[in-house]
Formats: sequence, structure tokens, C-alpha cells
Amino acid sequence: MKVKIWSDVRCPFCYIGKKKFEAALAKFPQENEVEVEWKSYQLDPNLQTDTNLSTLEYFVKTKGVSEAQAREMFSGATNMAAEVGLKFNLETSVTANSFMAHRLIQLAKSKGLGNKIEEALFKAHFEEAKNIDDAEVLQEIGISIGLKAEEVKNTLQSDAFAYEVKQDEMEARNIGVRGVPFFVIDDKYAISGAQPSDAFLQTLEKAWEEFKPKKNELEISKGDSCSTDGNCD
Repeated sequence: MKVKIWSDVRCPFCYIGKKKFEAALAKFPQENEVEVEWKSYQLDPNLQTDTNLSTLEYFVKTKGVSEAQAREMFSGATNMAAEVGLKFNLETSVTANSFMAHRLIQLAKSKGLGNKIEEALFKAHFEEAKNIDDAEVLQEIGISIGLKAEEVKNTLQSDAFAYEVKQDEMEARNIGVRGVPFFVIDDKYAISGAQPSDAFLQTLEKAWEEFKPKKNELEISKGDSCSTDGNCD
């Protein structure tokens, strides 16, 4: 059974949602029967990377809120993150465009390392205040999860996997995605946002009940017949 997850590594609720989904998956008896595919989605494709502008300053500047309001919102997200074991440093995270990071995600996906690269990039952005639009930073992250240095370098120095990123975003538009994280389970059920783990678990169980018959062998009621070798019983 397949689960598709659209997310942006700049989205704090995507990281929180990832942890809540993983907690649900750990309780799901058929966990090993679930294939997770991460999908690219840029919340702000026109964002210009500015290492001199903190995420707090960027938020105040672009969202039309006061610094006090922004700090309160950041505090709320940080507390939510703490509930799932994450240590956010939102105020010091780097304002960075995520397109190059998404291309790295697509490379990692092609090697079966999609979940590892998502975790590493989320951690780099939200906990370590690293610039996810910096080629050297991305090179280091890619190597740390098992990608070859040369293939990471070649990807980042070209437009490789740009098409795959755009295709993911087009698919998202076609199914009506308006925000992330967005989870699609077995192409039948969708969950929007970082919902409680129980909500994920209930949806996984419901989807599995409908998916399960497709995995089972046919139930055969036997009667008189002839086999392919010519024996008739």
C-alpha cells in the first residue's frame, strides 16, 4: 500500500507531520507493507535566499504581523515540535529557497533514500540553522545519508531532477493540494496537515481493509477439472 506525502523542507508542520505519521506507522501491524513516497512542493518558489535575514525577520516582513505576534506563532510551532521530540530553532533558521534541496530529494528518491534525505534536510533547516540553498551544505547532507559525492555534485551543478520537482507540484495541483503536509493513502484517502497520530493510524487501517483483498490469493472453490498436464479428476 502506497502513501504519498507532499511537503516542503521549509514547512515546520511538515516536519511535525512526518513525526506524527511515523508514530502511527510504528503502531500499524502492516507497517512493512507500506511504501512511502515523498513528493516535492514549494510553498514559496519565488523566495530569494538571504542569509542575512532570519526567518523571524522574513516572517514579519512578508506576513504583515508584528515581531511579538511572530514570536508567539513561532513559540506555538516550537512547542508542537517538542511534543514529538524535535528541537526547533525557528527564529535563527536561514531564509532560503528550497528548489535545489528538492532536486537533491529527487536524486535521493531515485536511490531509495527519500525518507533519509527528508529527515536530514528538515533537521538541517529547523534545528541546525543551515542554509538549504547552499551547494556545499547540500553536498554534505547528501553524502551523510549515503549518496555518492560525485553524483550529488553533478546534480547540484546542473538542472537535473528539476523536471521531477515540477511534475510533483503539477500532480499536487491536479488533485487539489493547497497546502502541506498533504498525505495521500492508497490514492483514496487524504490527510491535510500535521494531524494527531491516531488520525493517521485510523486512516491507514481503513485504507488497508480495502487494499488487503488485492494482496490476497484467490479463494478457490474446487470441483471436477482437468489440469494442464492432461490429468482429469
